[in-house]
Amino acid sequence: MRTKYSDNNKINVITLGCSKNTYDSEVLMGQLISNNKNVVHEEDGNIVVINTCGFIDNAKQQSIDTILENVKKKNEGLIDKVFVTGCLSERYKPDLKKEIPDVDEYFGTTEMPSLLKHLGADYKHELIGERLLTTPKNYAYLKISEGCDRPCSFCAIPLMRGKHKSIPIEDLVKEVKILAEKGIKELILIAQDSTYYGIDLYGKRKLSKLLKELVKVEGIEWIRLHYAFPNGFPLDVLEVINSEPKICNYIDIPLQHISDKILKSMKRGASMDKINNLLQIFRNKVPGIAIRTTLIVGYPGETNEDFDLLKKWVMKSKFDRLGCFTYSHEENTGAYNLIDDVPEEIKHERLNQIMEIQSQISWELNQNKIGQTFRVLIDRKRGSYYVGRTQYDSPDVDNEVLIEAKSNFLRVGQFVNAKIIEASDFDLYAEV
Repeated sequence: MRTKYSDNNKINVITLGCSKNTYDSEVLMGQLISNNKNVVHEEDGNIVVINTCGFIDNAKQQSIDTILENVKKKNEGLIDKVFVTGCLSERYKPDLKKEIPDVDEYFGTTEMPSLLKHLGADYKHELIGERLLTTPKNYAYLKISEGCDRPCSFCAIPLMRGKHKSIPIEDLVKEVKILAEKGIKELILIAQDSTYYGIDLYGKRKLSKLLKELVKVEGIEWIRLHYAFPNGFPLDVLEVINSEPKICNYIDIPLQHISDKILKSMKRGASMDKINNLLQIFRNKVPGIAIRTTLIVGYPGETNEDFDLLKKWVMKSKFDRLGCFTYSHEENTGAYNLIDDVPEEIKHERLNQIMEIQSQISWELNQNKIGQTFRVLIDRKRGSYYVGRTQYDSPDVDNEVLIEAKSNFLRVGQFVNAKIIEASDFDLYAEV
């Protein structure tokens, strides 16, 4: 057996869940590197740290399976230590300790200093912006706030992440300057609710102010906004998007549903009329803006009539991008007191119907792009293609632009002007 915590230890950080977890893992690894620790991301190591997700059933099961897999390796002598952190651990720590006791220690989402101590490292408060990036070298996530004050009945995020807490503008600017020095070209702003940014620090919403400061950083060429909230959306943000060339004409705004009855039960503070008016304002204020949204189907009490209304609205709204989830009945949320009365098979049928509608919409929108030329950022090379994106597409979830590699020599992080020559429902084929 190895000597525990010797100079030869290699700490393997495994990241599950969303982009916020990716960011947290990068910060953790940055702290470990500053302590001269040997750290890797999702490679072999004798000490394993699992950053878990606890959002919905599928994510929770993936986290549990990953914990069990590594505990098994530990018991077989293949690794020495297993630590668990993140949202699942924050939410279910007592249960996890009881059910999987062979984990060496569990930590919540705010316990990084304690986790570092167990890893033989000190938490360094001065390391603003220092992290080990796990994304391709051309883009990075920028978490502008933590937690959420919204009362959405289906959502367990406040249980795992706490109340909304903005990061000061000056700290974010410092972090972005470090990213730019590393060659990052695109920032993807993330938060549980990005449009709430600044209220706790400055007494009012300051997302537009933050954007105006970030565009000043040399080297950053694209800034992309994720996870806006429709209720109380600060319209001055649209003016900044429209006037600042660096800010992508793109917004990710999870709307969840369109039935007034369902929205009210979800405690979204929105209605069909308010949502439709907001979408119209988006398209008027920022012509050509790409709107991505997320929907939930199978919420308690969702009738066939509610779902038909949702389908017709998706057909009419023609979102550029759309994701869909089936409702997950989560403990200690407002909706948990409701009867989870939509059968699982119906939930999945409804999800498939929504995605079939969106697939057709995406195909039609993409056909209109044929013959047009777009500025494309190259993310990677895959097989015989370079894979990139336009300003209207976010990594992993949206369209990709495929450019044949045999007739081009391109670099990751390079911007090229590319003409679309062919299009499917979720891919664009282009030539430089």
